[in-house]
Amino acid sequence: MSTLETNSIGKYNGNNVSIDDALRLKSYTTTQRDALTSVAGDTIYNSTTGTIDFYNGSSWNATSATTFTFSLSWLVIAGGGSGGTSIANNVGGGGGGAGGYRSSYNSETSGGGNGAEAAITITPSTNYAVTVGAGAASVYASSNSYGVDGSDSSFSSISTDGGGGGGSVLNNGRAGGSGGGAGGYHAKVGGSPTTNQGYKGGDAVSGRFGTGGGGGAGAVGNNAHPTDNTGGTGGNGVASTITGSSVTRAGGGGGTGSNGGHAGGTGGGGAGGAGSTAGTAGTANTGGGGGASNGNGGVAGTSGAGGSGVVILRYPNSYTISVDSGLTSSTATSGSDKITTITAGTGNVSWS
Repeated sequence: MSTLETNSIGKYNGNNVSIDDALRLKSYTTTQRDALTSVAGDTIYNSTTGTIDFYNGSSWNATSATTFTFSLSWLVIAGGGSGGTSIANNVGGGGGGAGGYRSSYNSETSGGGNGAEAAITITPSTNYAVTVGAGAASVYASSNSYGVDGSDSSFSSISTDGGGGGGSVLNNGRAGGSGGGAGGYHAKVGGSPTTNQGYKGGDAVSGRFGTGGGGGAGAVGNNAHPTDNTGGTGGNGVASTITGSSVTRAGGGGGTGSNGGHAGGTGGGGAGGAGSTAGTAGTANTGGGGGASNGNGGVAGTSGAGGSGVVILRYPNSYTISVDSGLTSSTATSGSDKITTITAGTGNVSWS
């Protein structure tokens, strides 16, 4: 039963109600409001949205515009590029570059050595667009083949570029969030990165069979060895604690050479294949680059695919996120925050 509490009641000569002090309505969060057993005319203060809400018999409606906003931290990583490869009995391609990496959380580093960026101010009941970039497809060398670039990721106004594909034999690595590694034998160079998202791919050496490692979000892809036909390892990724524990993501794919395949960078970069062994794929939802392959074993090689990207959102746990069906996501709690990790798809998110 409701209780009316007042200090005093006095007679008023007019036809209106006069209140000397501020009128304080009962305060509920949106979740608490929706759990009420309500009848038409019920009125409350919504502490989630900062509005006065009334029930019309079938739904709750705000009588004023939303006034509350909150600050949201984010991590946005694009899909990684796939490694390059070659036809049988030929020098291999370079490692795939990692997907572009941008972050606003806790003063942690973004890709390419950039510092943390600004958090976003979120207005509840407003849609914010999200796209998670796919990793690039692997490549079979029916001819000497570049790796494929990864797909871009985005959240609201923030976007990251897909990692560059590894160069084919005789060719430079492709540009991307992080650049792809150079193909072998000629003095070709790794692909250029997007500023403040990643690093350049590794270079090849004239007359040697090693190839360049793909660039990572945290380091340049390693060059092929100058004398022993060894490929370069992928550039390392960047660590973030946005989910509550430290995780390294967006490592570049490893190069290859006649002396064997070479490791991807820490943070999900795939290893290069040895001889005609297929390159290893970048790890899903890290933006890792795929490993390179070659045809030194007498068989055309298949490169490693790039790892898919990810969008991670951290916000106060007093708010509830709504996620479109076109997005794949999960939400966890860390202290006073919720963390929503979106691993695939395109759609909108909003909060209440």
